[in-house]
Order: sequence, then C-alpha cells, then structure tokens
Amino acid sequence: MAEASKRNKAITIGGVSVAPGTRQYIDLPLPPLYTHTSVSMPVHVINGKSAGPVMFVSAAIHGDEINGIEIIRRLLGIKALNNLRGTLIAVPVVNVYGFVSQSRYLPDRRDLNRSFPGSDRGSMASRLAETFMTEIVEKCTHGIDFHTAAAGRDNLPQIRADLDSCEELLPMAMAFSPPVVLDSQTRPGTLRDAVGEKPILLYEAGEALRFDELAIRAGVKGTMRVMRYLKMLPGANKIVRNYESTIANDSVWMRAPQSGIVRSHLQLGAVVNRGDTLGVVADPFGETEEDVVSPVSGVLVGQTNMPLVHEGEALFHVASLSSTKSAARTLDEFHQEYEQALIRAVR
Repeated sequence: MAEASKRNKAITIGGVSVAPGTRQYIDLPLPPLYTHTSVSMPVHVINGKSAGPVMFVSAAIHGDEINGIEIIRRLLGIKALNNLRGTLIAVPVVNVYGFVSQSRYLPDRRDLNRSFPGSDRGSMASRLAETFMTEIVEKCTHGIDFHTAAAGRDNLPQIRADLDSCEELLPMAMAFSPPVVLDSQTRPGTLRDAVGEKPILLYEAGEALRFDELAIRAGVKGTMRVMRYLKMLPGANKIVRNYESTIANDSVWMRAPQSGIVRSHLQLGAVVNRGDTLGVVADPFGETEEDVVSPVSGVLVGQTNMPLVHEGEALFHVASLSSTKSAARTLDEFHQEYEQALIRAVR
C-alpha cells in the first residue's frame, strides 16, 4: 500500500481520542486561579484520514503576542484542511494566564519561554511548560511557533531556527518564504531548545498587543507552504514564490549611546551598510546628540517603537550579511507579494 494511502491513526490529547477524518476541540486543564476559577488551554485537533506528519502550530507563549492567534484562526478556516494528510494540532493561546491579563509573563512574573521543558512539580510556568511538552510537542513530528517582538518593539517577518540542529529546518524555513531566515542558536529554557533535534520553526513578526496585517497574511501563507512541503496538503509541487529568502548567520543589537529621545532614520526591512547611521539620540533640548551607527551590513529586522530611551536600551536589530545585493531584491518582492492584498483589505 502506498504511503499516501495509509490509514491514519487516532490521536489522544488530554485523554480525548480524535479519530481519523475528524476534528475535535479539547480543553487541557491547567492550575486554577486563586479565585478557584478554572483555567484551560484551548486545543483544536484536525486528524486527517490518511497518515502523515503530525504538526503543531502554537501562539501566545508570551501572552501579549497576539498576531499568531489570528494566524491560527485564519488557518483553521481554510477549506484545504479538509484534505489534510496527517494531523494538525493548533494551540492558539499557550500562556492563557498572560493572555487574559495582556501580559508577556505568567502571574508569578516568570517567562514561559525560559521555563521549558518544565516539570509537574515546579513553578506555575514550569507546570504549564510541562503540560504543553507532554500533551502537544512530544506527540508531533514538526511544529511552528508564532511570536512577535516584545512590548514597544516591532519585528520584520522572519523565521528563526538553529539550522545546524536539524537538516530539515532549512528546507522548511525556505518553504515558509519569509524575507529573512535568521540562523540563531537556541537559549536554555526556550521551546526551541527543549525540542532538541525535532524540526520546529519560530516565526517572528510584528509587535505585542497589535495586529499586523502583513505579518498575519505572511504567517498564514507561510504555514500553508510548509504544510505543502511536508505533503500534508495537496499541491506540493505548486509552491510558487518569486524570491529566495535571505539567510543571515548572525545579528547585532544597536543600543542607545545615551539617554534621551531617539529619532529613527530607517524603516523595518531597510538594507543597512556598515557605518550607516540608523538614528539619532538627543536630549530633550537638543543640546547633545549622538548617532547610532551600524557596525555591520545587513537588514533591519527589529527596532524600538518607543522614542524615549535610557542609555543601553536596545534600539535597532540588524541581521548581518556578507552581501546585501540580493537582500534588497528579496525584500521588494516580499512586499510586492502582499501589497495588492493589503490594498484590497483596506478598501
């Protein structure tokens, strides 16, 4: 029997068995609030009739990063999922506690993405991480985790992955087709570090507590492309893109040389040359001004949206490149891909 025609198996999450060819909403119980109010992590499982990869998509590990929630909502409404091969596990809100309070953190001020793989005897963050790992991640073969910049910052759509950790990460990242793929090592306690060699992409785009339409559309389309690459959806040979993602092997944050008011000279996605002035920090009276100069060439993939800064605060994030010639073309073509759709959405 051909692999594509093998019958899928039921998958069990939170004690609920989801049969092949069905969809199921599941509420994973979490520790209640001290008011005795029940809390649960919402999960939507689509189990295809035919066997294939088991992929999770997750958002709001940081509770105030909401772009991914909308990406998942739109993804679940796409009719092509009726022909799914394998299983899609969607978790739109992982950090339910932070989401309810519009906070990056949990009530105990811990960062969930520094608490993996977690423990059922640890802190609230550790217990939440352990639940997500055992009930979701360990049952999957692949995954995409959606993030945004922290509060007061903005990120260019980008994929982050430690490309040396798994040979499947690069083709998955290129299938997603962001303007920039940042080859970045993992940090202890993060989901990417906890999964080991399992191919997990991290999509960064937009800012906290804001919807960014371009970032959302790119996230939905990129996820569909990855699913076609994995042959979870039909049309694996019809992945059309007019550009090749730029791969950056390093990145640098430029920080405020003094306290004051920052004036940015560039927009996200700008191509930067070594020695370029990215912005100026001045005191309120304009008596002292200091330029913020890039020590590398590359692409501006992140920046602060807050004009009031203290000395040492992160201002500009540049993905460094040995050559920026192709990067400018890639960024132009990326924006052109979504430009008309964004214009129609405004109308």
